[in-house]
Amino acid sequence: EEEEEEEKKEETQPEEQGPSIQNLDFWPKLITLIVSIIEEDRNSYTPVINQFPQELDVGKVSAEVMWTLFAQDMKYALEEHEKHHLCRTSDYMNLHFKVKWLYNEYVKELPSFADAVPEYPAWFLQFVLAWLAENEEVSLEFMHGALDRDKREGFQQTSEHALFSSSVVDIFTQLNQSFEIIKKLDCPDPSVMAHYNRRFAKTITKVLLLYCTILTRSFPSYCEKEKTPCVLMNNIQQMRVLLERMFESMGAKQLDTEAADILNDLQVKLSTILDNFSVIFAKSFQTRINGCMRQMAELLYQMKGPPNQNTAEADADATLRPLMEFLDEKLSIFADICEKTVLKRILKDLWKLVLSSLEKTVVLPQSNDSLGAQILTAAKGLSNLKGGEARTLTPKQCVVIDAGLETIKQYFHAGGNGLKKAFVEKSSELASLRYALSLYSQSTDALIKTFVTTQHSQVHDGMGIRITGNEKIRPDGSGVGKPVGEAVLQVDMMLGKERKVNVRVIAVNDMKWQTSGMFRPFVEVSMAGPFLADKKRKFTTKSKNNSWTAKFNETFQFILGNESADCYELQVTVKDYCFGRADRVVGLAVVQLRDVADRKSCVCWCPLGSRVRTDETGVTVMRILSQRPADEVAKEFVKLKSETRPAEEGR
Repeated sequence: EEEEEEEKKEETQPEEQGPSIQNLDFWPKLITLIVSIIEEDRNSYTPVINQFPQELDVGKVSAEVMWTLFAQDMKYALEEHEKHHLCRTSDYMNLHFKVKWLYNEYVKELPSFADAVPEYPAWFLQFVLAWLAENEEVSLEFMHGALDRDKREGFQQTSEHALFSSSVVDIFTQLNQSFEIIKKLDCPDPSVMAHYNRRFAKTITKVLLLYCTILTRSFPSYCEKEKTPCVLMNNIQQMRVLLERMFESMGAKQLDTEAADILNDLQVKLSTILDNFSVIFAKSFQTRINGCMRQMAELLYQMKGPPNQNTAEADADATLRPLMEFLDEKLSIFADICEKTVLKRILKDLWKLVLSSLEKTVVLPQSNDSLGAQILTAAKGLSNLKGGEARTLTPKQCVVIDAGLETIKQYFHAGGNGLKKAFVEKSSELASLRYALSLYSQSTDALIKTFVTTQHSQVHDGMGIRITGNEKIRPDGSGVGKPVGEAVLQVDMMLGKERKVNVRVIAVNDMKWQTSGMFRPFVEVSMAGPFLADKKRKFTTKSKNNSWTAKFNETFQFILGNESADCYELQVTVKDYCFGRADRVVGLAVVQLRDVADRKSCVCWCPLGSRVRTDETGVTVMRILSQRPADEVAKEFVKLKSETRPAEEGR
């Protein structure tokens, strides 16, 4: 009986397990066994056999044979595991560390392996990438937790000297811990390490950009608190600093190109996000700044008399007082709680806001209407400043603003601690304001000349007008994508002593116009340019009944002023005549005489557009002219350039 029981015990005892795709238990045991064999060969046989002349190192021979056989089995086993992934990624990572230790301890220094890149990192590549993918999920979860915790605590600074809050530090601590594990693999294969770095760079990008996305959604709601948005911007800046350090620890210049590009691209995106935050934060002060500007405008408009350079600086200081009090209050706070880089960004955006508001509120006041609406209002001789006459700056007031600009520049430069002088001088806002001031003192003729000589893309981006020798030579197509019609004009230049231009309105073809009533198209032809105040500037054809392609064949003669033909342009406005109410614009075209001046006679085929479009210079000229309601030429020019085809057409 005892013998039978022993046999049963032997049968129930499990045999020593071989390799399995269910687990990795076999391989650490095999490594332990290999190590014991190599150690025994090294310690027991080498001292004895080394006595012979050939100095055979049995330990090294044993290590080489064992590793070669082990490598073959390990590689095939991991290929099988790769198909099924039945074990945890952490188990594969642990096995990777054991294999690395075996190689470094017994194989690395062998003559046949000394100069070769080992193969074992490539066996584990997919498992390490899988671990990195899992780690990404952990990192994202950790980021959410760190951000929620930080939010509950009110985004407090981590210490007196650190201007950022805890979430940034926590996130990078976790990311660095993750990368430390990769670094401890001591991967000797650069191509495999490149894969690790690329994958981890994507994790860093995903975590940091998601953090920024969450902050972006809530950032505007924090702007009332002043301190919190500064801390959040400091957080983004600190991210950029810590990202640079991580870039260094990952190898910096030795880093794989693709991984480096991913991290460099992330750095650019973080910089853009910081820029956007700064713009949003600065714009939260827009209403306050506009209020300061209105107070400044009232102080400025009270300054009468001739220009006086001796008192200009004192007058400017008095005018700027509301703005300077506001800036002093805010910037003293920002200087204490913002990182230097963040403060510079806020200063840049406040500088742009201040100058833009100065131009739009004081120099060229705007109403709440669209530019077209306010210009039309001004053109009708009404005020575009509520409760009074349209105000224009006197020469004295222009001098005061000029002096005030110098004060504002010095304030933002702050003796070298603020914005660089080069940035201030080259800023487009300063150029625009200076240009507006320079145009302010110019005559209406000079301003119209500036408009005509700079605005070459008023209708259809200046494209589409075809010029032929006579009306019988018809060009192909319309010249542009979707014209609302085509005006055909003959222009005869007679630039002798009398400087005359004859314009024959031949026809308007293929007008796009829907109306439920009678359609009665007619054409207005206007000449725009300097020194035309005492000359006829507009002619009108007779109207045609229900004709969408209408022949007019009417000729008009304009007399130019004493400037070159380049300073003049014809505007053709096709309208639908309406009895008892305003005529409606069907479409318009602009022919600049510079394009036809070298021809004595030609025919222009002009695709009609819905309105005139201008650049910043054109808008500035229009605003200044719109503030001259007593000037008939200015009023007429502004009205001409503001006419627009209605969206509802003729219905």
